[in-house]
Amino acid sequence: MKLALLSLLMGAAFSASAGSPLPTPADQNYPGTIVMKLDASNTAQNIFRVTQSIPVKPGKMTLLYPQWVPANHGPSSPINQFAGLKISGNGKPIAWHRDNVNVFAFHLDVPAGVKTIDLEYQYLSPTEASQGRTTITPDILGIQWHSMTMYPAGYYTRRIPIQTTVTVPHDWQYGSALELAERKGDDLVFKTTDLETFVDSPLFAGRYFKRYDLDPGGKLPVHMNVVADTQEAVEAKPEQLEPHRKLIQQAYKLFQSQHYKHYDFLFALSDEFGGVGREHHQSSENGVKLDYFTDWNKAESARGLLPHEFTHSWNGKFRRPAGQDVPDFNTPLQNDLLWVYEGQTTFWGHVLASRSGLMKLSSVRDIFAASAARYSLQPGRAWRTVQDTTYDPIINARRPQGWNSYQRSEDYYNEGSLIWLDVDSKLREMSGDKLSLDDFARKFYGVNDGMITAKHYSFDDVVKTLNSIQAYDWAGFLRTRVEELAPAPLDGLNRSGWKLVFTDKPTDYLKGVEDRSKSADFQYSLGFNVGSEGRIENIVWDGLGFKNGLSLGTTLLAVNGRAYKADVLRNAVTEAKSSKKPLELLVKRGQQYRTISLAYFDGLRYPRLERIEGTKDRLEILLSPLK
Repeated sequence: MKLALLSLLMGAAFSASAGSPLPTPADQNYPGTIVMKLDASNTAQNIFRVTQSIPVKPGKMTLLYPQWVPANHGPSSPINQFAGLKISGNGKPIAWHRDNVNVFAFHLDVPAGVKTIDLEYQYLSPTEASQGRTTITPDILGIQWHSMTMYPAGYYTRRIPIQTTVTVPHDWQYGSALELAERKGDDLVFKTTDLETFVDSPLFAGRYFKRYDLDPGGKLPVHMNVVADTQEAVEAKPEQLEPHRKLIQQAYKLFQSQHYKHYDFLFALSDEFGGVGREHHQSSENGVKLDYFTDWNKAESARGLLPHEFTHSWNGKFRRPAGQDVPDFNTPLQNDLLWVYEGQTTFWGHVLASRSGLMKLSSVRDIFAASAARYSLQPGRAWRTVQDTTYDPIINARRPQGWNSYQRSEDYYNEGSLIWLDVDSKLREMSGDKLSLDDFARKFYGVNDGMITAKHYSFDDVVKTLNSIQAYDWAGFLRTRVEELAPAPLDGLNRSGWKLVFTDKPTDYLKGVEDRSKSADFQYSLGFNVGSEGRIENIVWDGLGFKNGLSLGTTLLAVNGRAYKADVLRNAVTEAKSSKKPLELLVKRGQQYRTISLAYFDGLRYPRLERIEGTKDRLEILLSPLK
């Protein structure tokens, strides 16, 4: 009976505090420094072991595990991989309980006489792809601090000091924007910084590592820190380094400012480490396939990543939407201006990829063609605006979709880039080609040169800057394209001297993308793509395949009685144009086999841009290097 009564009282005490409001974050210094130690040496089991010492005062306290992931735009922190939490003070255990409403909050009572609490826990990085993105391999590790960190509620994160030491595997080298105090063997002792900067400064380490100076003799250091599965893969030839160095110079000519003390590209080349592209103020996480340098010509499509993430140092990190001005990592982000944050970054990423020579001008033109084709024929735009897709990181959390063309998903990136091309061409047209979006970039992102803290903006600030360059109804122009159901924004291409057309052969660049992804593109003919091993993908809502009952999870086995291969289907589509005989496809879904007949006779269709006769080629001007 005594035990039952004790359990009842404990349960009542816990229920009383569970679900209670969290302390309101205060913009004041936290009284003390968090000391954190992270052992990242267990590459065999993908386990990160963490200890923290946090100065405290006796009484009720709440610890937070970050929920809203910076640069991921949603409440996507991997709390399911956070485990083993133990808290103690003066060597004695302290009980904790998770909030029954906000599962990222942990409540405890700090006993009298305790000035520091000690935490011990683990972050269990995925060991299989089904568990999430791989962040440790036998040769590479990546540390995203939001996954590893707990912090006290009630303070702005930029006012909480933290000092961390990381143990890496023996003799591994690393890259990070964190500033090193000293290295003791395999222990990296970093200088104290604030928690906001700390979480915004990830770390890559590897067995095979090479650091390249991308701005030799420059005012501020810019480095590319390369880790890879092999030693050969980290080696860049001089002619491969040159466009990376030109990227830095072209960005400086564009923005005419720098908003970091130093910048570090963290760059993983791997067939095992999870691919990634994530922006940070003084660094970026970048992960592509192993052959980035070793098969340079075939890897062109991967070379748009670094320009995109570098642009984010200006757009997204220095200039941030007002709704992203939050006090901590557990306050919700407002994403309504992601079409500026990500859409214009996508635009400038394409432009800088071309201006630097990382990608061919014609290849970037093909990217615009692919986006124009996708959005001009997208069924989902009949019910959903670009603005509404800015909430996708919260709604869908980047999970796979069954009907992407109808549901839409984060179209503020690529359709956003078309909108900003529209703005650029309109500026050029109205000013007699004296003004362009380059002028906006200098005026909007080039302010306060050397300033590192974020400068937030509103929709009205964007409009005001555009009007200061060229008077026009920019508010109406943008709202029509972003907030209303409207046709795809192709006017920017037309004003730039190009139009979207379809031909029976893909461009060299888009063919390379197709080959690299091991897929075959039939979405503009049959209404679907075919992936590796014949799996049907990207089915167009109300397209031919859709109307014949195809869905994801279907495998294409044979075409007109012949075993499926991409070329077999391509040839069959071409032959049907003259024979007028329907295609007979044998497909399997689950345990059921069936044959479907596709009466399609218009041949293969692939997008490309074609010059409009008698017009100025403003696209070439836009994509050419600045002098």
